[in-house]
Amino acid sequence: MIIKPRARGFICTTAHPQGCAQQVQEQVNYVKDKPPIKGPRNVLVIGASAGYGLASRIVAAFGAGANTIGVYRPGDRGEGRTASAGWYNSAAFEIAAQEAGLKSFSVIGDALTDEIKAKTIDVIRSELGHVDLVIYSVATARRTNPRTGETSNSVLKPIGQPYTNKTVNFHDGVVSMITIEPATETEIQETVDVMGGEDWQMWMDALKEGGVLTDDATTVAYSYIGSQITQAVYREGTIGQAKDHLEATAKQLNDKLSAGGGRAFVTVGKALVTQSSSAIPVVPLYISALYKVMKEKGLQEGCIEQMYRLFSDRLYTEDGTAVDEEGRIRIDDWEMRDDVQEEVAQIWEQISTDNIDQLADLEGYRREFFQLFGFETDGIDYGADVNPSVVIPNLR
Repeated sequence: MIIKPRARGFICTTAHPQGCAQQVQEQVNYVKDKPPIKGPRNVLVIGASAGYGLASRIVAAFGAGANTIGVYRPGDRGEGRTASAGWYNSAAFEIAAQEAGLKSFSVIGDALTDEIKAKTIDVIRSELGHVDLVIYSVATARRTNPRTGETSNSVLKPIGQPYTNKTVNFHDGVVSMITIEPATETEIQETVDVMGGEDWQMWMDALKEGGVLTDDATTVAYSYIGSQITQAVYREGTIGQAKDHLEATAKQLNDKLSAGGGRAFVTVGKALVTQSSSAIPVVPLYISALYKVMKEKGLQEGCIEQMYRLFSDRLYTEDGTAVDEEGRIRIDDWEMRDDVQEEVAQIWEQISTDNIDQLADLEGYRREFFQLFGFETDGIDYGADVNPSVVIPNLR
């Protein structure tokens, strides 16, 4: 099959196995070229097939020499279509880990269900015994609560009043104004149900009850705050309510774990091109401007650079883990520097369809978007016939 990108809005319905494998290998190489990390030994990553979850797994394995278990949705290929990028990413990781002599296992299924939690616990018990680090990196738009059977859907909306600002169609570069109507109380609550900390809490309770957590286990979930430009639709919107719940959950988990020397953190990362962020109005335009500024200042980081810095400079240091006044680990510090935000704000005031290519890094945004699916990767012949069927070793 000759695989070409087929994009529809913020979704690409195809993925390239060789491109995904190459990008995973580049992340592995980045970590292997860095000083080793004295960190975790056995790691569970929930939501392990892309973004921060995948990068966390790579850093744990190739930076700290840890054994890993990754949990993620199934995405094998079907008739006439490719597998998902997450499937190809995970296959590449498993092969690289196997070649490095590291134990690694994949559990596929809906991480939000009791069934997958129980299956994961069985794999931990039989293969690793215990885990000392749990990464929670689940991104989903819908969740069915296994206790109540109720299904909730998240929305990306402001709260209290309509929000109007600039946005961009990153495929054609057209900058326009968009108005988003405020969320209802039901929509706010459902977004918290989907994207808050309840499922993270359920995972940690299940792991503890299953006897597969070390006494001093650490757990981390990921969040974002962002600039004033995106506040109304992000941190002060429905997503922000969910992130507040996530942070409150971290404090509750930390209280429970601290008795045995364990820890729980929310880590606030920088703005990155992800499928989730691409779906949020205003954010792609903000990221395009931000990337322009951070690249010019030599501050730009992707997922793997952020996660290496998290593990090496925050989580596993002799000086202890530095947190902000809310107890959060901040690796968005370079994004939130005053000089960076001032320059982004100046660009925001001027940016339009006519000047976006000069003022922002829209081309870099587009490239990273397609790289999420294995395209736009150096060294890959996208005109070649490739086999879209890829087997994941150690699949459970």
